Amino acid sequence: MTVALMWEARAVPGRAAELLAWTQERARELHGRPLRRETFRAPQDRVLVITWWDAPYDADLPELPDPDGDLTARPVHRWRFESLGGV
Repeated sequence: MTVALMWEARAVPGRAAELLAWTQERARELHGRPLRRETFRAPQDRVLVITWWDAPYDADLPELPDPDGDLTARPVHRWRFESLGGV
């Protein structure tokens, strides 16, 4: 089974590049081996990281931590999705 973990944070204005660098460094330090990992920069200074894992939906998987409060403008958002296969 494939599980996707999504992590999104919004940078404090003017700190998007720092948040992106912080996020990429933390993503490289994730324990375990995700099948795949992608990092995106979105409008409004948002950073999104998606990791895919070969694991049961309820598995205890490593996730990105919350960054320092001086980098983010709101709490981190997290989602977990189970793949339902191709459509």
